Amino acid sequence: MAAMPVAVRWKAPIAIIVLLALLLALVVSGQWPDLHNKLVSPPKGLLANTPNEIEQIDLLSGVDSVALRRKRGEWTIEGVDGAAPADLASHIDTALKFLKVSEPSREIAAGELAAESFAAFGLDPPSEVAVLEARSAVVATVNFGTTNPAGTSHYVRLGGAPTVYLMPRHVTEEWRLVFDMARRQQNKAISTIASRSADLLLPVSMAQVWAMEIVANGKLTRFERDSAGAWFKHIGQHTHTAGGAVHVADPAQATIIDAAFGGFDAAIAEARVAPGDAPHLAQYGLTLPTLIVLFYARDSSTPLVRLEFGSPADRLDRYARLVPDGAVVTVAEYEPRRLTELLKAVGAGW
Repeated sequence: MAAMPVAVRWKAPIAIIVLLALLLALVVSGQWPDLHNKLVSPPKGLLANTPNEIEQIDLLSGVDSVALRRKRGEWTIEGVDGAAPADLASHIDTALKFLKVSEPSREIAAGELAAESFAAFGLDPPSEVAVLEARSAVVATVNFGTTNPAGTSHYVRLGGAPTVYLMPRHVTEEWRLVFDMARRQQNKAISTIASRSADLLLPVSMAQVWAMEIVANGKLTRFERDSAGAWFKHIGQHTHTAGGAVHVADPAQATIIDAAFGGFDAAIAEARVAPGDAPHLAQYGLTLPTLIVLFYARDSSTPLVRLEFGSPADRLDRYARLVPDGAVVTVAEYEPRRLTELLKAVGAGW
């Protein structure tokens, strides 16, 4: 028999030692050693800093702007007393995380760009701008542009750099959502509605809502927007274009649906009645709500808002609350009636 090669002779003991070490680790810890973290490559997003390092964010869209500040670990909105609502703070953290970990699908270098390229990409001027600061110094100015022809990504450019990046659509959409929610809170603080001791019902405008589900009489009906932003009932009313499962709204029903949903932009909570604890939920018919409405952002399966309607407060008002921790409030009776009339109009079996 030929002599065993030297390489094989010294590799075999090493393999045995490694195997014994792994078995020992398994016996001691009860699980295999975690090698995953040692193999994961660093994030390749546009933000070099960690999200927790960002202390100030200035958001601009056209002539509108809003300033966000992190104070003692809590996000605040400049000009608005107190900490930002928990749902807004969560979306701020998510938007920063997306910038950190989302990798561009394409980088368009300066050599591929002409003077008119930025306008073609919706970056001259940008649709939105996020200026991020850490330790009182600007660490990134993110310019958001238009979508690519396929509608799956947005053109993005960092201030001071010529490169244009093609970023996943959810990155820009999350920043648009943050801007919308923050501006809505800011406007509430200075609006004439506040002088009437009333408050806007929803924390987000309908422009940021791309799907809604209505639960009534034990039946769920889902509405979505098509690629052009027009509303359709998800089953039985839309069509599919050739070549793929692309939803196309029926223009007549899109108008009806849009009219019903558009009223939520100005919907107000007319009076705060009670905290949203179990005894009051039962008292005001909110343990088993008569109507539940779920609002979804684009590309998200997690509701932005869950709105529940309970018993009538009187002939003109109804009890309602935002789940999970909203107080019991009253809203005008026509708010839920708009939805039930919509379900009738689209043949949802109300």
